[in-house]
Amino acid sequence: MASLPTDLNHRLTSFDQGLTSAKRRKWRSHTLYYLVMVAISCGTFYPLIWLLLSSFRENRDIFMAPFALPEQLNFHNWAEAWRIGNMSTYAKNSVLVTSVTLICILLFASLAAFALSKLKFRGSGLLMLLFAFGLFMPLQSFFIAQSYIFEQLHLKDSYMGLILPYTGVGLPLAIFLLKAYLDSIPKDLMEAARMDGCGDFTLFSRIVLPLLMPSLATVGIFSALNTWNELLLAMLYIQTDALKTIPVGLLAFSSRYMTDYKLLFSALALITLPMIVVYVFFHRYIVAGLTEGAIK
Repeated sequence: MASLPTDLNHRLTSFDQGLTSAKRRKWRSHTLYYLVMVAISCGTFYPLIWLLLSSFRENRDIFMAPFALPEQLNFHNWAEAWRIGNMSTYAKNSVLVTSVTLICILLFASLAAFALSKLKFRGSGLLMLLFAFGLFMPLQSFFIAQSYIFEQLHLKDSYMGLILPYTGVGLPLAIFLLKAYLDSIPKDLMEAARMDGCGDFTLFSRIVLPLLMPSLATVGIFSALNTWNELLLAMLYIQTDALKTIPVGLLAFSSRYMTDYKLLFSALALITLPMIVVYVFFHRYIVAGLTEGAIK
């Protein structure tokens, strides 16, 4: 019995050593994780920071010392890029096209997701499969047929020539995300609303739509970024300078023989910063919208 305190003390010492070792391993793993994340963040944000700093410099300085800091924050390049590049017109067109496209995607996708998830009808599975195919089809696979149809309908060189394809390309992903969330909503909630006399429209507008807000924010951010930055269709369908969007307008700073890099970087900074601000402000909704419905 005399050896019992010694044995107990030995066990307590071993437990403390094991606990200390576990804490050390946890601290090391956390430190390694944060170091890797910091390295990835620096690699991701450095091009944006370099772009912003280069927008304050002259072409000669950009070529002679591309990684040097600007001597002063001269916003004259920004004002000159906005004036010479006719950015006010391009920005207005981009805002108009992006806004209308975003409204169409959110409206049609939410209605389609509600119908496919809560209103069971014949052929709903096949219809959802067709929308899923849209996730895997590249734009180039149907561009020729789409261009021919738009030519016959006289939709080229107009806002609708961009809004329609942007909406069509954005709908499959939007419907997929919204339907995944709606599938996680308990049926008891819908049945209780039905028993209270709610019709389909009332059920959608007063119950489903408020619950969809996190997912709608996620879909809206992705759709807005994709529409704002799209170049191929905007370059091929729009020929009138007064209807061109910002990505096409940036080509004005680059010619066959020369590129004015200081104005190009200034214009890029002007159109990139608003999207970064929007993303930073709504980034928490992206994570919430993507994880909602993952666990029922």
